[in-house]
Formats: sequence, C-alpha cells, structure tokens
Amino acid sequence: MNLQHVNVKLFVENSAATVDLEPLIPVFHNWIQDQVFDEPLIDVADYSHVPEGPGVMIIGLQANYSVDNTDNRLGVRYNRKAAFDGSNQDRLAQATRSALKACQRLESDARLKGSIRFNGKEIEVSIDDRALAPNTEATRATAEPEFRAFCAKLFGGAEYTLSYGKDSRRLFGAVVKASKPFSVSDLLVNLGS
Repeated sequence: MNLQHVNVKLFVENSAATVDLEPLIPVFHNWIQDQVFDEPLIDVADYSHVPEGPGVMIIGLQANYSVDNTDNRLGVRYNRKAAFDGSNQDRLAQATRSALKACQRLESDARLKGSIRFNGKEIEVSIDDRALAPNTEATRATAEPEFRAFCAKLFGGAEYTLSYGKDSRRLFGAVVKASKPFSVSDLLVNLGS
C-alpha cells in the first residue's frame, strides 16, 4: 500500500475550553511572511467559531497546518495534500516531522504564552485519501506493519498502543499512545531530525 496524504495531529495538554485560538492568526501570518517551512504557505483561515472544527489553519500549496479541535480534542495538525516521493516510512516521517516542528514553533512563541503544549504521549496518524486507504479491516491489516515500524522508531523502542477507528465514514487512521511522555525535541531526535 502506497500511503500518501498523511495527516498527523499532536494532541495538546490544554483542553479546548482553555485555549484562545485568536492569537494564532498573527502567528500564522508571520509564518507566511517568513516562509518558515519547506512547503510554500499562502493564506490563513479562521474557523475557530465552528464547534469541534478545524480551528485556525494556515493553507499551503502542498500542506496545511492547523490548531484544530476535531472531536473536541485540541491539537496541532499537519495535513499533507500533495504526493510525496519515497517509501511509506519516509512519508510518515515527513508528516510527523512537519507536525512536530510546527508544534515546537508554537510552544516557543511568546505571543501564545505557553497555551499550546504537546501532551507528550498521544499522536493521531491518518491517511486523507479514502480511495487509497478506505477505513476497512483490510486497510488496517495492510498498513499496520508500516505504522508499527514507524512508531518503534518514533518512540525509540518504548512501548506504545495503536487504536483504530472503525467508522467507515471517517478517514483511516490510528491514535498512538506512548507508555511514557516524550518531548517534541525527543521525538525529533528519534526521527533523526
């Protein structure tokens, strides 16, 4: 299976009720002005008024970044829209590395006053292509070895669990919970960044 359009969401410590998303708008505009990532960034969209929605997004040509509240779980999301060359492991690493770097930037931005912090243990990985990866048992069976190989590297051999959503109307993906907390920096080191 060729896993493309990888999404990674890093859940944050704070609950959605305690995080004001408005300060993200100028932060994301600065990211566009400074072109801080490899992908060209072009616009900011504010959906913070949508309950359990996409929050505040920065739109790029190849990928979007956001602080979203899907399923009432606040997190930093990287959504790869364009195809990416390499192996499945390369694509999982690229998307996760991008999400971690975005989270790192948000954690260190003084304008956000520490309101966004990765919870250190929980990450959601999904494939935003229902034709390529429908949310079925067959997809899970095919993709699980790739997810497990990737998680072993990401968590440096520490124990973790994978849980899959079974609703066929939702994207195929898994929530990964590590047995111990990791910092963003630790995970970037494990990925070789």
